[in-house]
Amino acid sequence: MRWLLLSIGILTELGGSTCMKLSNGFSNLYASIFTFVFWGISFTVFIYALKHFDLSFAYAIWAGLGIMLVSAVGMIFFREPVNALKIVSILIIVTGVVLLNLSEIVLQSPS
Repeated sequence: MRWLLLSIGILTELGGSTCMKLSNGFSNLYASIFTFVFWGISFTVFIYALKHFDLSFAYAIWAGLGIMLVSAVGMIFFREPVNALKIVSILIIVTGVVLLNLSEIVLQSPS
């Protein structure tokens, strides 16, 4: 359940960030409204997820995957420039998220 909450928080953050771009500086009413709706849901769900995760771990996962997904949306749907440095940087973020997951498993293992 905790991973589901965190995943919903991440995906709704992605929706909010995407709608921020689509709002065109608040000139698109519906995208502007959905920005606040998605971000509100994201923070609310994230708060509930924090009941089951350490703050540093959950926020790193939430922010890292959010950055990775928003970057992918930007490159695919908004035709943002793609270059080797951007791809390598995203892979470094993904590596960090994987290592954080492993660190939680190692810390929970009985000694």
